[in-house]
Amino acid sequence: MHHVDTVRKAALAVAALSATLAMTACQPGDSTAGAGGSSPTPSASAPASSTAGSTSGSSAGSSAPPATASPASHSSSGTGTGTGTGTGTGSGSGSSGTAVKTCAATALNVTAHQAANRPVGTGTGAAVFEFTNTSKQTCVLQGHPTVAGAGNGSPQHNAPLKVTPTGTATPVKLAPGGKAWLKLTFVQVQGEADGYCKSGATPTTYPTMVIGLPGAGAHQVALDDGVFAECDNTVTATAVSGATLS
Repeated sequence: MHHVDTVRKAALAVAALSATLAMTACQPGDSTAGAGGSSPTPSASAPASSTAGSTSGSSAGSSAPPATASPASHSSSGTGTGTGTGTGTGSGSGSSGTAVKTCAATALNVTAHQAANRPVGTGTGAAVFEFTNTSKQTCVLQGHPTVAGAGNGSPQHNAPLKVTPTGTATPVKLAPGGKAWLKLTFVQVQGEADGYCKSGATPTTYPTMVIGLPGAGAHQVALDDGVFAECDNTVTATAVSGATLS
């Protein structure tokens, strides 16, 4: 009898355990039931939209654009080689060697005579000055002269005349012994004896004239016949010329 009760209790316990297991298997939301125990693992990171929504208000105004390298501060190193060729031609004309120098004062001998063609009157009227190169070197004269009336003393003590230049100044090359000329035309003295000036001024006479050319010094020169007589202390002067003047 006692054995029958024990068997009955055991059967009831088994039945109760089975019922419990059946009820557990039917519970909803059990992720392990029917999935073989291998459900996917949910993502641990929050969606990007939720992060943007919470930070856009504070970070949009403070974010700096990505830094870019300035062209000026960019540096690089490298090596390279290159070759090139070129040709050119040119031509020109001109004299070679040492340029001919202006005649020095010491290289010149200067004389003067009354011009054949001169204004009517009793004064000198016009005079031709002749320059001779007495050196052993070729030299050059060029330009219009300065003119001053002087006595027989120093050329520095003279009375400058106002010069009106005529003609174009061109270089005149003088070989040793070569000659050049220039002509002075004065305001002529009128009348007899001491004469008179049309302007009313008193005529002036000079035993010598001081003639200067650019770079060629000053030369005190007397007429080969007579003295220089002129009015108004003015004179018209040609440029020095390689042609004989009269």
